[in-house]
Amino acid sequence: MELAQKIQQLFASSSAEFTAEHYEWFAEFKAQLNTGSARAAEKVDGKWRVNLWVKQGILLGFRLGRLENFSINDNFRFYDKHTYPLKQLAADSGVRVVPGGSSIRDGCYLAKGVTCMPPMYINVGAYVDEGTMIDSHALVGSCAQIGKRVHLSAAAQIGGVLEPIGQLPVIIEDDVLVGGNCGVYEGAIIRERAVLAAGTIITGGTPVYDLVNDTFHRKTADAPLEIPAGAVVVAGSRALTKGKGAELGLAIYTPIIIKYRDEKTDASVQLEDFLR
Repeated sequence: MELAQKIQQLFASSSAEFTAEHYEWFAEFKAQLNTGSARAAEKVDGKWRVNLWVKQGILLGFRLGRLENFSINDNFRFYDKHTYPLKQLAADSGVRVVPGGSSIRDGCYLAKGVTCMPPMYINVGAYVDEGTMIDSHALVGSCAQIGKRVHLSAAAQIGGVLEPIGQLPVIIEDDVLVGGNCGVYEGAIIRERAVLAAGTIITGGTPVYDLVNDTFHRKTADAPLEIPAGAVVVAGSRALTKGKGAELGLAIYTPIIIKYRDEKTDASVQLEDFLR
């Protein structure tokens, strides 16, 4: 039986009794998460799709796990499921983790050349590709998919989406710059080379106004919200035009695409490779 079938079968089981063989299945599954061969979502023919069995396997890990003491000493006490300890990295992993309070949970993939500035956190099921920098106070949520040469600036929050189980996680494609204090949530997709200016919040249900093309980008019943490739997005607002809100002169938060990347943008967002 293929590993995916085993995971699906065990996930569907209502039994609370787990055998040594079940833990072996989960260990094999988590090894695939750690090497990046199993991903919660992947791009097929230009479209992202959920790998349902992978998300099932991640959730299964919590059912399989027992609460264990991971405390360093009496002053630093930590308790978590034994199935998800801290990720084990070595110098030959090629991942730079600067000292200072960062945590990376086992069962996530970090490619060579990833840089982690303290304090930051990466959750189980995340996929972080080559050359990406995760800056201080940044979060990469469970199952989030982060592309190559992405810069997650200080305090950027990338939500995951582990549940609902069939929903796409947040996806940040290659060469995206996510500015400081930005947030991307609810399965939104940020396409390659896009730029999110500091303080921009993108959620699956937030319409984004494209000033260049005079149109709105929205989530639909069939597709998640997507920020187009190369878009430069800033925080903005739009006036309410009906009801009491209009009478009071209120406005609602609306991210705005003010331009698409050009040579000037590229020069201003160029990653400082000499720091890596």
